[in-house]
Parts: sequence; structure tokens; C-alpha cells
Amino acid sequence: MTPAVSCLGDAATVVLAAAAPLEKVRLTHGFAAAWRDGLLAPDVPAPPPDRPARPDRPELKLPRDMPKRGRGGSAQNRIALLHALAHIELNAIDLAWDIVARFAPLGLPRGFTDDWVQVADDEARHFRMLETRLNALGSSYGELPAHDGLWQAATETAHDLAARLAVVPMVLEARGLDVTPDTVRRLRDFGDGESADLLQTIHDEEIGHVAAGRRWFVHLCAERGAEPVALWQELVGRHFRGGLKRPFNVASRRLAGFGPEYYEPITPEIDRRAESR
Repeated sequence: MTPAVSCLGDAATVVLAAAAPLEKVRLTHGFAAAWRDGLLAPDVPAPPPDRPARPDRPELKLPRDMPKRGRGGSAQNRIALLHALAHIELNAIDLAWDIVARFAPLGLPRGFTDDWVQVADDEARHFRMLETRLNALGSSYGELPAHDGLWQAATETAHDLAARLAVVPMVLEARGLDVTPDTVRRLRDFGDGESADLLQTIHDEEIGHVAAGRRWFVHLCAERGAEPVALWQELVGRHFRGGLKRPFNVASRRLAGFGPEYYEPITPEIDRRAESR
């Protein structure tokens, strides 16, 4: 059963405190449905924890210590790919609930909370899809190591919603739009149409997540009297240390309302030269 909580903030805290991935998924679906049905008050009585609970497995490593994934079509390589994506989606569930609990008290319109509860619900479904596919391939989430750098973006931007939106949906999730089409093509070439279809579904739904990030970022800019492109570039330069990488999926980014005027001017020149060769 989903715990009986009366407000959104308590629901978010319960999800963030759940260590077992499938329990986190179950709670997310239950609380998202309760929010849509008007059964949760919008109150957030306390800030969320600084870090969500995590299961004993997978072993978490620094990004630099992670084993390299092969790009071939072996079952082992495909399992490693799907496991890495499942880990991203698990973190994405927590990132969405953290946005809800940390920033909903800022007095934003109801649509802000609606969007990020829906994002959490989507990410939970994505994790479940990937876990089911891993099971079909004879594996499961937790059987391989995963890197522990994904929550860094949340910690870095915990003080400022504009920074959180600039980095998480508009850099990290947008990067997913960039790399997924090539991954889908390779999976089809390897004869794994089921995994390819799954990733295509995730890609298509992530467009809406990037769009939500951009929409509320522009809303905040209007409130602050800031120019969106300039502020996004400033915040990314200050809070995202990974650097923007080509190639960009311009078509999917445009569907999210996220045009090249944001990211092209701050893409390193060396990347432009490499892409032209």
C-alpha cells in the first residue's frame, strides 16, 4: 500500500527516503495519481533530504573509475547500456521529486508542480521499462556498478531553481536527446528492436521534460527581469563543469522549444572543428 500522507511535501520525502528502486517506482505512481486526483494538499512542511536513499546495489563508483562500456552488439554490452540508462532514470525520479519539494514553496503556479510530478511519474515508468528489459536479457538493476556523479547537479543547484532548470533538464536531459538516436540505430543494427523501441519511447517523452524545464526557466526569467539566453549561459558556465558536447539533436531540441541560440555560442570551438571533419 502507498503510505497515507496528506500533502505533497510529505509524499516527496517518502519517495526520496525509499531505497528499493521498485518501491520508489511504486510510491511515485501512487503519489502522482493522488496528486492528479486532488488527494494531496500542495503544502511542503519541510525541505527534502540533501541526498536520496540508495539500495546496497549497485556499487557506486566515481565516474573516472567506471569500466568502459563496449559499443558492440553482444548481450553483455547491451545489458551494460540498459543498466546505465536505468541508473539515470532512477536518479531522474529523485531529481523530479526534489524539484517539487525544494522549490514548490516559492509560490509558482500550480502548473509547475503538475509538470514535475508528471516528470517523476514518467521517469518511474521509464525505470520500470528498462528493468523489465534487463530481466528479459537475464540481468537486473544492481548487477553492475554505476557512477555516483549524477546527484552532483542537484547539490550544485539546490540554492536556485533557475540554476537547477538550466542544468538538469536543459543540459543533462537535453544531452539524452542528443545521444539516443544513434543508440537506437545501433540497437536496430544489432537486431535488438525491442530495446530500440523502448529507448525511442523514452526519447520522445523526454522532449516534454526538456520543454518543461525551458518553459519554467523562461517563466523565472520573466519574474526576475532577466534575458533567458544570457542567464542560461551564465548559469551553465557557473554550475555545469562537464562542458557542452556535440553533436546536438537540433530537431528534438527545437521540439522542446530549446533553440541553438542557447547552446551554440558556448560550445567549445574545438568541438566545432571536430564535427566539421
